[in-house]
Amino acid sequence: MSAKISQRTTLTIVLLACVIFFASPALASVGDRLPEFKTCLSHCVEKECNPNGHGLPLYMRLLFWTCPQNCDYVCQHLVTASRIHQDLSIEQFHGKWPFLRMLGIQEPASVLFSVLNFIPHYYGLKTISKLTASSGTISDTTALTPFLVLVYKGFALVGMNAWVWSSVFHVRDFVLTERLDYFSAGLTVTYGFFTATVRVFRLDLPKHANLRYLLILICITAYVSHVSYLSFVTFSYSYNMLANVVVGLLQNTLWIYHSISTYQASKSSNGSRSWKLWPGLIVLSITLAMSLELFDFPPILGILDAHALWHAGTVLPTMWWYAYMKRDIKELKTIKQKE
Repeated sequence: MSAKISQRTTLTIVLLACVIFFASPALASVGDRLPEFKTCLSHCVEKECNPNGHGLPLYMRLLFWTCPQNCDYVCQHLVTASRIHQDLSIEQFHGKWPFLRMLGIQEPASVLFSVLNFIPHYYGLKTISKLTASSGTISDTTALTPFLVLVYKGFALVGMNAWVWSSVFHVRDFVLTERLDYFSAGLTVTYGFFTATVRVFRLDLPKHANLRYLLILICITAYVSHVSYLSFVTFSYSYNMLANVVVGLLQNTLWIYHSISTYQASKSSNGSRSWKLWPGLIVLSITLAMSLELFDFPPILGILDAHALWHAGTVLPTMWWYAYMKRDIKELKTIKQKE
């Protein structure tokens, strides 16, 4: 009885925490305020951005580059090269490091790793669909429920959406692409928390339908409120990051708890139960990859920065997620559902 009360108390705490957010002001960069940058930009626009100036190549126009934006890019690198020659620090411009673009793509390394992150979600969705497509796979008598399968498929779809917009944003940084990237990432974090809560507390079971609906309502309300605040009140980078970190930590805590508890409860003695620890190890590895953001540094060779390395570090853990889901689905199909 005490175990049930403890579990309900834990569930109540994490549900309430889903709607707790914090805000703080964002910081600005200094590179675009350097006098030499302003002078360079003014001269470039005056010289190039007129009928007699050099036109932009087609591939850049297709990515919506304009003459003033190209001048901005050129001046960033001229100023950066000059500062390096003078042994001065490399500065950010408009909140970003001066990246070397490739075929008009602003951050090619981040684009590449975003695409690589999309692929495991795509094949993960196919794997889950294949595992649950055959007749008799999902039964009212087994622990594998249609709702849990739906949640796992949704995890893949939400992940695919996030990495599509991450790719688009790193190709060209506009207000719209930035918002779509940030909001999609926020949806991924929220849905990840939803997935963890459903799986850990088995809210997919029919007897927990009311709690499941409550969780859905809370997560939707929290996400819509978060997006509305960023869209209509103020777009604070620090608030957005902190909100995602808070919900992400809650998700990680749930998966670590689930890993340890299911591992200890397993009666298997042949070593096959080690996969039950995977969720905890996965979220820890993703957290480790995200921590690379703390070591922010100018891009190596003008291409590879901490943000790109973070994206690179999440590819294998994502593949690991679907390996776990596959094992989880297979085991749940063999377990009788408790009344």
